Amino acid sequence: MGRPPQIIAFGGGGFSMENENPLLDDHVLSLAGRERPRVCFVPTASGDADHYVVRFYRTFSAVADTSHVSLFRRDRGVGAVEGCLRDHLLAQDVIYVGGGSVVSMLGAWVANGLDRILEECWRNGTILCGGSAGSLCWFQEAVTSFHGPPERVRGLGLLPYSNCVHYDAEPERRCEFRNHVRAGMVAGFGVDDGCALHFVGTELHDVVTSKPGAGAYRVEARAGEPVETPLDVRDLGAAIAPAVAA
Repeated sequence: MGRPPQIIAFGGGGFSMENENPLLDDHVLSLAGRERPRVCFVPTASGDADHYVVRFYRTFSAVADTSHVSLFRRDRGVGAVEGCLRDHLLAQDVIYVGGGSVVSMLGAWVANGLDRILEECWRNGTILCGGSAGSLCWFQEAVTSFHGPPERVRGLGLLPYSNCVHYDAEPERRCEFRNHVRAGMVAGFGVDDGCALHFVGTELHDVVTSKPGAGAYRVEARAGEPVETPLDVRDLGAAIAPAVAA
């Protein structure tokens, strides 16, 4: 595709959380470099919830060529006919992974070989993105609290860092993430709702926000203690504010 491997990992946000704020989703689409990008939704973490799929189509069908992949439904989505899934996903500009249970999602992906296909897509230039579980999955390690108290989990490892989402909204998760980093979890990132990390290859390229005050932190252990370093962020709304005011 002529694009390097890219991942945009939301701390929280996008169409599932910000109904009236399309800034993060619009930013992802702009990175595809097409007037009408091909976007495929993967809602595995929600158990392929119907309402989630419907919301995706309502949000993106006017501006993109849309499809989805279901692993739990008889209606497996466009392109998911046996033998065609890999080809369909490799043809996408953006693969958008939804939120829910990252543990269940990764198990289903491995069982269906989707983990290997997604890595191939990433290396081939398809942009991978998502929030919550759709963010945690790309990292070496992460903290999830979907099934109860926050716990440490392993991701696909495309990005050699740890990740904690909803950093401002869930203090218990933030605290446990810091504890795990103190105990030896690989250094990584804490990301607020409304903020997203943009990686090119495995390097952090940009940090963007859809709302004022949202931020992200580099989290690492120093002398046995977790240290948070705020990252420079770029407000996506700042570019359109003068036009709105006028």
